[in-house]
Formats: sequence, C-alpha cells, structure tokens
Amino acid sequence: MATEVKRLIQVRTDKGARFKRDGYGKKRQLSDSWRKPRGQHNKQREQKKAKGALPKPGFGSPVAVRGMHPSGFFEVLVTSLKDLEGLDPKTQAVRIGGTVGTRKRAIIQEQAVSAGLKVLNARVIKTPKAKPAKAKPVKKGEGKEKAEKKAPAKKAAAPAKKPAKKAETKPTAGKTEEKADKKAPVKKAAAKPKAGKTEEKADKKAPVKKAAAKPKAEKTAEAKPKAAAKPKAKTTKTGVKKNE
Repeated sequence: MATEVKRLIQVRTDKGARFKRDGYGKKRQLSDSWRKPRGQHNKQREQKKAKGALPKPGFGSPVAVRGMHPSGFFEVLVTSLKDLEGLDPKTQAVRIGGTVGTRKRAIIQEQAVSAGLKVLNARVIKTPKAKPAKAKPVKKGEGKEKAEKKAPAKKAAAPAKKPAKKAETKPTAGKTEEKADKKAPVKKAAAKPKAGKTEEKADKKAPVKKAAAKPKAEKTAEAKPKAAAKPKAKTTKTGVKKNE
C-alpha cells in the first residue's frame, strides 16, 4: 500500500461520522442502522442540537479511496471460479459469498491463493480423516490364484494337528491304568479286616448264647423233682384213682 493511500484512508476515518437512526436508544426493536427521518416534527430532521447528524456532502471520503477496504484493496464478491478470471492481485481482493458451500469454498480459496489474490474472509477448512478400509469378504469362485494359495495352507495345517491329538491320548491312558492299579489293592486290604472283625464278633456272641442256655436247662431239671414230691394218686384194680 502506498503512503498516499494510507494518508487518505486515515483522513476518511477522522472525517467520517457514525449516523444512527432516530429513537434507536428509546425502543429495543429499533437498531442503529441509518434510516432517514421523515416525520413532520422530527427533531433530527430539523437538525436540533444533540439529536444526531444527517449525512451531508461534507462527510464524504476522498475520491481516491472511496469504497476501498481498510487493507488498501477494492473488494470483489466471488461465488464461482469464473469470477476469479481477469482480477488484478495488486489492487483487488476477493470476498467469497456467504451462500457458497464448504466444498466449493475450499476450491475457490485454493485457486485464489495460487493466483496471488488476497482473500478477505478466508477460513481454515478441516478435512475429514479417512477411515480405515474394512476388509471385504472374498466371494466363492473369485480369484483362482487366491484359492490355490489357500489350499496348501490347509493341507499343511491338518497333519500337524493329528500327532498332537495322539500324543495327548497316550499319557491319559497310562494315567488311568496307574490309577486303577492304585485303587485295587486299597479295596482288597479294606475287605480283609472287615471279614476278620465279623468272625471275631460271631465267636464272641456264640459262647454268650450257649452259656445263657445252660442255666436255663439246670433250672428246669431242678424244677422237675419239686413237681415229683407231690403225692401221686393210686390206682385200684378197677382202675379208679383214689387220693390218699
């Protein structure tokens, strides 16, 4: 930017005024954007003191910098790639329209920067990260070379599994035989003492019963002579019994 242009822009800022519509500070629904007062008794239109200035020729900016952006470039609104054709990067700057989408904006912005043009409303556009591609399932009969490579792999894996199974079964059989040999003598040894105990119990019980039976027989023998001591009835020749 030339020094003369900078000076004229500074003159414009010092000379310029901020025009505000009448009543913007009284009602909330009114903004400060300029509207010409048209009321018959409007104090701003009649230029009363402290009611706000009206736009007049004296507030105009220098002709050389009129309509110029504060950066020292003249704005050009761009909405497509065709609008970039024929622009001067020394005096003109680009402003991308607000209706342009993100994908199209990125293309226009890259094209303008490569052409040396200044973008007044440039944005940092984030590119989405590419997701890792998922492995697609292979269909049947697709790719003869793949099928040939897979076939030997399966054959090589099959014989490796068979000897592993046989090796596992042999030690298990030996373990079961050892367990059976260990359990057999334990059962036989336990059976012998049980039989001896039962025989000893039977021998002990038998004499007890016989000894108990003998005194009973003696008691009966002693009881018989007591019964014989009683007088017996004598029989007569006629066969009639007579008591003595």
